[in-house]
Amino acid sequence: MVTEIHLNDYKLNVTDYHEEFINDLLLVKVDFKVRSEDYHDVTTLLYKGNFDLKVPVRNIECRVSIDEYSTSVTNLYEKDQVGDFALTLREIRE
Repeated sequence: MVTEIHLNDYKLNVTDYHEEFINDLLLVKVDFKVRSEDYHDVTTLLYKGNFDLKVPVRNIECRVSIDEYSTSVTNLYEKDQVGDFALTLREIRE
């Protein structure tokens, strides 16, 4: 069971994980929670768009880009808030 992934060495604890291959390229869908104190770091990371993905328990390491991204809130700058994030990552070959 996958409970964490790493994007550019930033660890995300995931609540849901799904992977599949489309045209020999990996597609990973994850859900995770973001607390207000981590909001800035996570959104700054996600704005980069392309990442080195590591899924330790699946021995996956590859380059990915954001295919889809959504969140339950648009502003987690208020203290003690938690948002639900959904992220779909597609493998890229450079």
